[in-house]
Amino acid sequence: MALANRFRSGISFFKNISISDSVSSARSNPHGGSLFPALRSYATASAQSTANVKVPIALVGENGNFASWLYIAAVKMNSLEKIESDLSEMIEAMKTAPTFAQFTKDPSVPRATRLAAIRDACDQAKFAEPTKNFLSLLAENGKLKNLDAIVKKFMQLTNAHRGDIKVLVTTVMPLPPAEEKELRETLQEIIGEGKKVTVEQKIDPSIYGGLIVEFQQKVLDMSIRTRAQQMERLLREPVDFTNL
Repeated sequence: MALANRFRSGISFFKNISISDSVSSARSNPHGGSLFPALRSYATASAQSTANVKVPIALVGENGNFASWLYIAAVKMNSLEKIESDLSEMIEAMKTAPTFAQFTKDPSVPRATRLAAIRDACDQAKFAEPTKNFLSLLAENGKLKNLDAIVKKFMQLTNAHRGDIKVLVTTVMPLPPAEEKELRETLQEIIGEGKKVTVEQKIDPSIYGGLIVEFQQKVLDMSIRTRAQQMERLLREPVDFTNL
């Protein structure tokens, strides 16, 4: 119970935070500005019956915007699972073929060459047309170097779409099974019924103790390292003796 009580005391404000339904506004594209309009055309190409598709969680930053537009397009095209599978396969291929991965990210490779290679790889892998088009757009705009980060953001959206919430818990040592179960149950209470909470543990001795909990763009830092830094800043502040 001690772990759950400490955790509840730190995250009570989460219950008052709602997830925005809107996608954050797209930032300008320094590589020509053609990517976002093309993705928007994906998102408006399907029937009016799906015109009100919204992202399940709001993502920020350029990679978050890319992932959000792709998610909206995938839902409208009823291709979410296929696109998710295709992107996972591409990421795995880059891991097992570092030469190909380096080629896709090398800025010295001519755009046309990089684009042709990506389209050929998509054809050989029998990727869905929306996946092929999306990867081609990234290749054209020099954004393939961000693919791993974009896919991670996209997976956050697909998990949320299915009601799966992934929680990353950082501690100095693995949580005992009983404490992990207690933490998962506490998170389930906070997140609500109808969602599946999956806890992923990360070991980081540099936080000294306590824990850091991250989920749905939220971070609750209850580590000893952060508390020590806060205390240090407090002690460094000058004392105003006039108010004593």
